[in-house]
Amino acid sequence: MSSSVQRLEATGLALRDALAKQDWAAIGELDVQCRLAVDAAMVDSRDEEQLRTSMESLLALYRELVIVCQTEQQRLAGELVQLNQSRQGAKVYQLFG
Repeated sequence: MSSSVQRLEATGLALRDALAKQDWAAIGELDVQCRLAVDAAMVDSRDEEQLRTSMESLLALYRELVIVCQTEQQRLAGELVQLNQSRQGAKVYQLFG
């Protein structure tokens, strides 16, 4: 296994771990590292089957990451709506209170 493919797999594992912990700062940093590792693996790897397997695994991880991010975005949007409604309710209460 080439060192660039090993780096790609290690970065993917770290990204999966950060996703499990929902460590968004680490996910952002690891995303950049994954992109660099993909570029390096595409240039350096001589074993196409191994590279394909690693890339497919990474693609599945990114699909999962997108789903988790969309779910988190919806959750935060709901919280913001509730916060705004509460704030508006407090303003009305202050007007008539």
